[in-house]
Amino acid sequence: MPVAAMSDALPDAPGTVTSHTETYGLIAGNGQFPFYVLEGARAAGVRMVVAAIREETSPDIDRTGVKVEWCGLGQLGKMIRFFRREGVRRAIMAGQVKHRQIFSGALPDWRMATMLLKLARNNTDSLLGAVVAELAADGIELVDSTLFVPHLLAPAGVLTKRQPTARERADIDYGLEVAQVIAGLDLGQTIVVRNRAVVAVEAMEGTDAAILRAGELAHRRELTVVKVAKPQQDMRFDVPVIGRATIETMLTAGATALAVTAGKTLIFDRDAVIALANRHKLTILGIPPTPQPHDHTDS
Repeated sequence: MPVAAMSDALPDAPGTVTSHTETYGLIAGNGQFPFYVLEGARAAGVRMVVAAIREETSPDIDRTGVKVEWCGLGQLGKMIRFFRREGVRRAIMAGQVKHRQIFSGALPDWRMATMLLKLARNNTDSLLGAVVAELAADGIELVDSTLFVPHLLAPAGVLTKRQPTARERADIDYGLEVAQVIAGLDLGQTIVVRNRAVVAVEAMEGTDAAILRAGELAHRRELTVVKVAKPQQDMRFDVPVIGRATIETMLTAGATALAVTAGKTLIFDRDAVIALANRHKLTILGIPPTPQPHDHTDS
């Protein structure tokens, strides 16, 4: 469902409960994810208020019928004050914030500035962990971002009509080994493989750009895309996502197979994604996650 259409549908969603004992806060980044979360919360009868991020969150968020506070990327204090005024004790982070913008020198307020000074490393994990700590200091718990949308998580198994070929299976197996290491280092979630050789690794540019770069390097021939959750994926943020745009990018790059971590990867507009893949004879595979000794999903 397009973002605008989804947002128009939210106020009139059937069977919704207009009052609830608890109010959730939503920290909304870009893309469709915040709208899916709002839709899920509405269906569950949960009141939700939104901290929207300027230059990231879609303006359509103002048409969803919920209370919205617009904040600059560096206005952590403003966001927390808004949540406290609304009685928020649990919050969800949904939607990406471009990695380049996070570290591009956005003007921080005092709360954000003091937090940034304490960071040991300037990477996404460190930054998000610090935000979690700041929220907790004000009695706000950041919870699993898929709490209201578990139906969007990829199931295990082949999702398309076409099964992976032997070559694609070999590339997937190889790619999973490498991608788990890369993801564990917080470098990126996606690698692109051809004939058991890594063609491209996702970094700050994002998944689609990495796939397109691989297409140029491999002359758009027989590429396999592997997108994984981190070995100890924290489901509160940075959950892997694929959607129709992922498939369109694969088609442009000459990729024929896509493997994702089942149960820890979100598929937006799944029916359309699978229909498009089937139309072009691509294969999509959900791989069960490798058990980890301290798998962090929500704490």
